Amino acid sequence: MRIALSIEYNGANYFGWQKQKNHKEKTIQYYVDKAISKIADEKVSTICAGRTDTGVHAFSQIVHFDTNKKRLDYKWLNGINSNTPNDIIIKNVYHVDNNFHARYSALARTYRYVILNQDYPSTYLSSNALHLNKKISLGKIRSTFKHLRGEKDFSCFRASGCSAKSPIKNIKSLKLNKYKNFLYIDITANSFLYHMVRNIVGALIDVGTSKYEPNYIVQLINSRDRKKCGKMVLPNGLYLKNIVYPKQYNINSEDAFPYF
Repeated sequence: MRIALSIEYNGANYFGWQKQKNHKEKTIQYYVDKAISKIADEKVSTICAGRTDTGVHAFSQIVHFDTNKKRLDYKWLNGINSNTPNDIIIKNVYHVDNNFHARYSALARTYRYVILNQDYPSTYLSSNALHLNKKISLGKIRSTFKHLRGEKDFSCFRASGCSAKSPIKNIKSLKLNKYKNFLYIDITANSFLYHMVRNIVGALIDVGTSKYEPNYIVQLINSRDRKKCGKMVLPNGLYLKNIVYPKQYNINSEDAFPYF
């Protein structure tokens, strides 16, 4: 029997999603697998939709696991949540067939980057948003979106150590919204290269703060050279927002998160 879960977590205290030999007790997967295994009365290893890095958060990470144990949905939810830290929450349980794969069945993923744009930082949000005290032009940033949308070679935003077979990805949409002093950048693609979102956001900030003109994004993409891309932004403002799957699985991971 295969089960999928929607998980929300604050990644500030963890070395990313994936279990590691080093820091194994400081990864989200370590606690999730341990909690599920306790409720299932057998060793369980989850597979996730997107392996978030150190300090990165998720509104709706999707994972799947196989088990022989049958439990009512509320028992899975309550049981797992009672055995995870307070910054990791299981939100939904989905019953899927054995063809479902949290990573390979995904049609699209959306990441959100949160920027606190004001003169002074926030003690409450230091681990959850990037503080930027420079004046930023939303119009300049939005004018670059037409250059980023579509299927392209995004080598310029690809970090070293990336295991993706191809640098060609399809960015389906980009959105920039403002609420009071917060800026929200949402990027949706079929999949992403290692550190791709953080590198794109860094480049967008360079344009928005007038370090470069909007055409800089075109030159950057055409160069296919990571060395020409500016500084990568910190992980604290990055959230895995939602993941789209074929309708047959009835997985609605669109977040209803009221804060960001």
